[in-house]
Amino acid sequence: MAQADRSRRSDQRLAQLEELLRQTGTARLENAAQWLGVSSMTLRRDLARPGLRLTLLGGHVVPVGSLQRNGPYALEVEQDQHAAAKRQATAHAARLVADGDSIFVDCGTTMPHLVESLPPGPQLTIVCYALNIANLAARRPNTRLILLGGLFHANAHTFASDEGLASLRRLRLNKAFLSAGGVDAVQGVTCTNFNEVPVKQMALASAAEALLVVDGSKLGQLKPAYFAPVAAFARILTDATLPEAPAAALAAAGCRLDVAPPAP
Repeated sequence: MAQADRSRRSDQRLAQLEELLRQTGTARLENAAQWLGVSSMTLRRDLARPGLRLTLLGGHVVPVGSLQRNGPYALEVEQDQHAAAKRQATAHAARLVADGDSIFVDCGTTMPHLVESLPPGPQLTIVCYALNIANLAARRPNTRLILLGGLFHANAHTFASDEGLASLRRLRLNKAFLSAGGVDAVQGVTCTNFNEVPVKQMALASAAEALLVVDGSKLGQLKPAYFAPVAAFARILTDATLPEAPAAALAAAGCRLDVAPPAP
């Protein structure tokens, strides 16, 4: 009975929020939670349910499908894809971060959910090369932020330069959290943008532990830019939507698959 009552209240909140977004287009998570009279964590749980017409992106609540596709890859049009699965995988990954860690956070649409899942208490150094990641990390307390600069690539909101790579080479990281567009047991780990490959590879070389964080839809996929074999990662953190055959192939190849529990 209590579960049914919680579900009813959640449905009511989401309906109210949809009506608000018809007028505003988007709303910051904190502002939306305040307007609904609940905590940000409660609203985050509401939005983690699969099949909703709303999603949480970079700290903002937006209608799913409100952004139009334009070209082969753009951050703005990829960020609402598999959002609930990304949140599950990254929340599972965030539990591995310890107080005092220096971590590399990769670019893309999965990693913002990782930064948002980090608890506020631990003292962290966050190294990144993506504008969307830097914007979120800059708002986190107890954080020393290192942004690797260079030429800005607008399609993925990333920076790239020899100076940025040299800075990353000098750093020593406790953990590197990498994202990918494709993960295949034989063909390895791949992404769409070739300019990201040197940064990803340098982060792998600089970290004591490399962790691949992907939603289940990426398993068995192949993108054009190869950057690492699956064996380069201590574990692959994913969500419960992972397809059976690619997961079995990765397990047979000796990969440690760390699957997040389904959202309650």
